Amino acid sequence: MFGFNFGWTEGLIILGIALVIFGPGKLPQVGKALGESIRNFRKASGDEQQPQKAESTTKGTNSTTGEDKY
Repeated sequence: MFGFNFGWTEGLIILGIALVIFGPGKLPQVGKALGESIRNFRKASGDEQQPQKAESTTKGTNSTTGEDKY
Protein backbone atom coordinates (compact mmCIF):
# COMPACT_ATOMS: atom_id res chain seq x y z
CA MET A 1 0.00 0.00 0.00
CA PHE A 2 2.75 2.44 0.91
CA GLY A 3 5.42 0.88 -1.27
CA PHE A 4 7.13 -1.34 1.31
CA ASN A 5 6.76 -4.95 2.37
CA PHE A 6 5.39 -5.65 5.84
CA GLY A 7 6.27 -9.07 7.22
CA TRP A 8 5.41 -10.91 10.39
CA THR A 9 8.68 -9.95 12.08
CA GLU A 10 7.97 -6.26 11.62
CA GLY A 11 4.47 -6.82 12.95
CA LEU A 12 5.83 -8.47 16.09
CA ILE A 13 8.27 -5.61 16.64
CA ILE A 14 5.51 -3.01 16.27
CA LEU A 15 3.22 -5.02 18.57
CA GLY A 16 5.99 -5.22 21.18
CA ILE A 17 6.63 -1.49 21.04
CA ALA A 18 2.89 -0.79 21.33
CA LEU A 19 2.69 -3.12 24.32
CA VAL A 20 5.50 -1.24 26.06
CA ILE A 21 4.01 2.19 25.28
CA PHE A 22 0.32 1.55 26.02
CA GLY A 23 0.54 -1.41 28.41
CA PRO A 24 -1.51 -4.59 28.36
CA GLY A 25 -4.60 -2.90 29.83
CA LYS A 26 -4.99 -0.18 27.20
CA LEU A 27 -3.86 -2.15 24.15
CA PRO A 28 -7.31 -3.67 23.39
CA GLN A 29 -8.92 -0.23 23.60
CA VAL A 30 -6.32 1.25 21.26
CA GLY A 31 -6.85 -1.62 18.80
CA LYS A 32 -10.62 -1.15 18.91
CA ALA A 33 -10.32 2.60 18.29
CA LEU A 34 -7.92 2.01 15.40
CA GLY A 35 -10.27 -0.57 13.86
CA GLU A 36 -13.26 1.75 14.13
CA SER A 37 -11.29 4.57 12.54
CA ILE A 38 -10.28 2.40 9.60
CA ARG A 39 -13.88 1.14 9.22
CA ASN A 40 -15.27 4.70 9.22
CA PHE A 41 -12.65 5.80 6.69
CA ARG A 42 -13.53 2.94 4.33
CA LYS A 43 -17.24 3.60 4.78
CA ALA A 44 -16.78 7.31 4.03
CA SER A 45 -14.66 6.63 0.95
CA GLY A 46 -17.24 4.07 -0.25
CA ASP A 47 -20.10 6.54 0.18
CA GLU A 48 -18.64 8.77 -2.51
CA GLN A 49 -18.85 5.93 -5.02
CA GLN A 50 -22.49 5.04 -4.27
CA PRO A 51 -24.08 7.79 -6.45
CA GLN A 52 -22.09 6.56 -9.45
CA LYS A 53 -23.54 3.07 -9.04
CA ALA A 54 -27.07 4.44 -8.75
CA GLU A 55 -26.72 6.35 -12.02
CA SER A 56 -25.51 3.29 -13.90
CA THR A 57 -28.60 1.25 -12.90
CA THR A 58 -31.03 3.72 -14.52
CA LYS A 59 -29.44 3.71 -17.99
CA GLY A 60 -31.81 1.04 -19.32
CA THR A 61 -35.05 2.86 -18.48
CA ASN A 62 -36.97 5.68 -20.07
CA SER A 63 -36.51 8.74 -17.84
CA THR A 64 -40.07 10.04 -18.28
CA THR A 65 -42.12 6.84 -17.89
CA GLY A 66 -39.69 4.51 -16.14
CA GLU A 67 -40.27 1.78 -18.73
CA ASP A 68 -37.48 -0.29 -20.28
CA LYS A 69 -36.13 1.03 -23.57
CA TYR A 70 -35.60 -2.46 -24.92
